[in-house]
Amino acid sequence: MTKATTDTDSARQELADLLAPVVTMLAVSKLDAECEARLNAMFGPDSLFALKMFNFCRAAIEDGWMCSRGEPDLRYGRVIKASTLCAAFSVDIVVMSDVVGPEHTHPAGEADLVLPLNPHARFDGRPAGWVVYPPGSSHAPTVTEGSAIVLYLLPDGAIDFH
Repeated sequence: MTKATTDTDSARQELADLLAPVVTMLAVSKLDAECEARLNAMFGPDSLFALKMFNFCRAAIEDGWMCSRGEPDLRYGRVIKASTLCAAFSVDIVVMSDVVGPEHTHPAGEADLVLPLNPHARFDGRPAGWVVYPPGSSHAPTVTEGSAIVLYLLPDGAIDFH
């Protein structure tokens, strides 16, 4: 194994460790408005968790191993596949800049952490914090008024693109 691979594996483990309290809670929760409220109360945009996640993602993106695919206004990548590493959730990170992403359905739901790169950026009309989509819901993820990092947690990695 190369040093770069080892460093990336180590970074993925660090990300999984950061996410552990969130995915532990999500693993026993119904993905709904109540779950969204709990996430924002416990791990919301003003929390130490959100600050650590923001700093981690910015550094990983700058290092080039996170969000290495796509176009300048829509960079993305699945950084952790659904496994025991994150309580059977996959972890996708996307950087979006004033763009509408591909429409998709969440067979088992989706929990998203919105980390704006500028203060006015909105994800699906929402500011910084958690957005939860229930099982069976659909949307075309949209960032307006700037740029944002969005962390997607998908139960069993389930997503159906239209």
